Amino acid sequence: MSGMNWRRRVRRLDWEAVAGIVAAVTALVLHLLHVVDINVLLVITMVLLALLLVRDLHREDREEQLAKLAEETSATVERLDAAFTPPDAVLVGPRRLRDTSDRFARNARGEMVWFNVCLLMFRPQPLFDSLLRPAIENPNVTRIRFILDPGEREHWEEFVLPKAAECDGKEKLLEPHWVPLDESVSFILADTGEEGRTEAQLSFWGEPFMARSPGRDVPRYTFHVQAHSDLIPRLIELERSYRMQR
Repeated sequence: MSGMNWRRRVRRLDWEAVAGIVAAVTALVLHLLHVVDINVLLVITMVLLALLLVRDLHREDREEQLAKLAEETSATVERLDAAFTPPDAVLVGPRRLRDTSDRFARNARGEMVWFNVCLLMFRPQPLFDSLLRPAIENPNVTRIRFILDPGEREHWEEFVLPKAAECDGKEKLLEPHWVPLDESVSFILADTGEEGRTEAQLSFWGEPFMARSPGRDVPRYTFHVQAHSDLIPRLIELERSYRMQR
């Protein structure tokens, strides 16, 4: 163990400085013995000082390189951390909208909440079949609750109830909570997966999120809000605040 400590101490010695000290002492002794002239001693001293200066310059350059390398490494680690951190929300475009909505409905569990949606989008049977039917016929969904503006009552009776009556599980579709809504946001909330974490499909009224066509607004873009997002508690709070109104 003592031998290892001795070797570590040897490796830590600044051998350039040791060599300089030895050379200086040797030159001084030779001068005292009148072996070398004073001019030779001065030359040796200047050479040693130059060597020490060059050594210090090299050391500063190495330290700068190490500091730069440390900064680059830190920046790389931050980029990798950001790359592996899942986003709070994922934008879903028109080409993937139906598949994503269908998958969200089929993975849902417990109660689903549909907040401030436009029921005119359920007028075409294909849209009803890809958006709402999977939720109604999902055996893991226990209740489907809509929070709607009273202006949607006619559309509910005309475009939703007749189609829902033909679905297995139609009894889980509750009477909507009718309350005046003055919000530009529209969303669907549900627990998903075996862990039952709440996720959301979030959209907004108007362009570019809604495609305006004669007689109805159809979602064009939505955000799939992940369970870890801080948006989820806010959406739950928003839905509950309107549901408590009479």
